[in-house]
Amino acid sequence: MVERQHRRGGGAVALAVVAAGLMVCATGCSGSGAAAEDAGATTAPVEVLRQASKNLVQAGSSKAHTSMEMATGGTRVTIRGKGVYDYRRQVGRLKVRLPQDPAGTAEHRPITELLAPGALYMKNRGAGVPADKWVRVDTATLSDGNLVTGGATDPFAAAELLRGTRKATYVGRASVAGTPVRHYRGTADLGEAAERASDGNRGPLRAAAKGFATADVPFDAYLDEQGRIRKLRHRFSFVNGQQEDTVAVASTMLLYDFGAPVDVRLPEAGDIYAGKIAE
Repeated sequence: MVERQHRRGGGAVALAVVAAGLMVCATGCSGSGAAAEDAGATTAPVEVLRQASKNLVQAGSSKAHTSMEMATGGTRVTIRGKGVYDYRRQVGRLKVRLPQDPAGTAEHRPITELLAPGALYMKNRGAGVPADKWVRVDTATLSDGNLVTGGATDPFAAAELLRGTRKATYVGRASVAGTPVRHYRGTADLGEAAERASDGNRGPLRAAAKGFATADVPFDAYLDEQGRIRKLRHRFSFVNGQQEDTVAVASTMLLYDFGAPVDVRLPEAGDIYAGKIAE
């Protein structure tokens, strides 16, 4: 399924898809102690989470680390990324590092990804694409809405998925990279998130709502005192068309250094590869 998406959409991170084809606390916030002292944080957790993406827009920008774990049939691979994101312009840049080939051969050059409303651009794509050219993918044509295909979930799309939160609980206080945070656990609905999302994410999230095995997305979210996401972990499930196996995906992002400068320039038309993408 996902490999066909790559051909229709103009290509995506093929190795991530091939690899996918091969392959603390519960509710203790009602008692005494710190949980009771933090009782105010339990007020309307659904609304707190639905507001989180707007708080990122107010923050302006941040640096991001991403991790995507894919598991199927006892095989597990992890794809990692690092970069910056501008939440007001909804553009970002990530450098994504792919795992070794399933046979354990040479490592691959990092792929540079530019994220923009409704589009994903990739350089060092391989598969017959010249090294100086970009590949452009219309994310609304991908049945996962680019929540999985690129090997890293678009940070703002991940945040806006929380706008579809239907149920959530406050878990308690925690710390992320030394920053005090409040930990929430819940489930978001992709269809509802799409209806509440910004224009740039509405199409991709609608595609994901139709293409995933289930529209329900469990998550763990960690928000700081300003209500900004510091850590967000989603768990997706989709059917791999090549082997018809269900692929379990855990996508995690860490956001930090808010206000960091972001210089993202999208490719000119002449810099985008228009040829055939190799299998």
